[in-house]
Amino acid sequence: MYHASIRANANVDLKVEERLYLGMDFGTSGARYAVIDKEGTIHAEGKRPYPLNSSKETVDWARSWKTTLFSLLEDVPSSLRSFIASISIDGTSATTIIIDSTTGEPLHRPFLYNESCSDALPVVKSIAPVNHTVCSSTSTLCKLISWWNSDESNKESSVLLHQADWLLWLLHGKLGVSDYNNALKVGYDPELDAYPPWLLCQPYSRVLPSVQAPGTVIDIMKEDIRTRYGFPEDCVTCTGTTDSIAAFLASRATQPGKAVTSLGSTLAIKLLSTNRIEDARFGVYSHRLDDKWLVGGASNTGGAVLRQIFTDEQLAKLSEQINPMEASRLDYYPLQSVGERFPVADPKMVPRLHPRPPNDAEYLHGILESMARIEAEGYTLLKHLGATPVEEVFTAGGGAKNGTWTKIRERVLGLPVSQALHTEAAYGAALLALKGAQQ
Repeated sequence: MYHASIRANANVDLKVEERLYLGMDFGTSGARYAVIDKEGTIHAEGKRPYPLNSSKETVDWARSWKTTLFSLLEDVPSSLRSFIASISIDGTSATTIIIDSTTGEPLHRPFLYNESCSDALPVVKSIAPVNHTVCSSTSTLCKLISWWNSDESNKESSVLLHQADWLLWLLHGKLGVSDYNNALKVGYDPELDAYPPWLLCQPYSRVLPSVQAPGTVIDIMKEDIRTRYGFPEDCVTCTGTTDSIAAFLASRATQPGKAVTSLGSTLAIKLLSTNRIEDARFGVYSHRLDDKWLVGGASNTGGAVLRQIFTDEQLAKLSEQINPMEASRLDYYPLQSVGERFPVADPKMVPRLHPRPPNDAEYLHGILESMARIEAEGYTLLKHLGATPVEEVFTAGGGAKNGTWTKIRERVLGLPVSQALHTEAAYGAALLALKGAQQ
């Protein structure tokens, strides 16, 4: 058995003419939904873990995601469903499904977001521009080529979809539609708004989906699903995005110079810029957001390192003993294991967490300050590469709740730092649904 967690906002009065917008976020271990109105007020939200009825090596991920999708639709309070005007979904970046275009059945188990297809990397590097985003063994293009070159591939009737595309297809039935955020890692050029010539001339280009802007209406919901769950006749499905983009959208940061630092297991930064920046040497790439660019990079430092050393209770108690206005004299590079991606790209970088002082509060102070320096170096690198300079930072992730860390970061960055008003990717997906309904 697995359990849903649902919260409905019963205090918000709903007028008869009010329309609502449903967003769903499919993450690495579970999925969430959020229902909002045109003002962005949340009317209901909930989450479910993925049902896993076998070992991780043999999980039927497609079936698991499909089951969760319809469970979430069921979890939306029945009193709200008839008001929902549009739906959008985000999924993990580079999670890839190749399906039979005649039956809709997967031709291969899904390639997960972090799955490496190093066998295809030499091919990708031979056709793509130097330092292109696809020049990574986990890129969607590497996964496509690896499948294409396998003996089992059914090339005649296949189409590539990303996780969010496939889940939306289950709702609208119009095969082969994606968005330019999900399609970035298969080689789509969001600046040209087209697949580039170096990709189109390849034999496997025929399996690529058509691409729209995130939050574009695809079609009305399939009648059988609509009637089964009680959605209105005019309820539409809209193209989605990746989970990290949806989380940025949730912050409501809309001006160049605004940034979101996600303090989860790792430390990821995303900065809204007027300029597009791409540099695979540092793991830096840009997603298009309408007429702007979301430039990002991710360090291997972060919460996973802290949890190796301290419990959550220790972190809370020790943080209270730190004066965040005083600089720590300790200089660390906190990593969970060997290797760093950003702002320094060094696969051989060794974690540096010594010397350890006898006072644990002093030790934690040094670690938090060192992480803040890495964050500052990341924003400095983006500026040097040509991005709009950062002016304000919103924080998402578990680390956003640590007020001491926030004050340390504010001092080290020399910028205003605050917790994002909304941090759930499902909320960002709901904003895309709202955007689509207003077209």
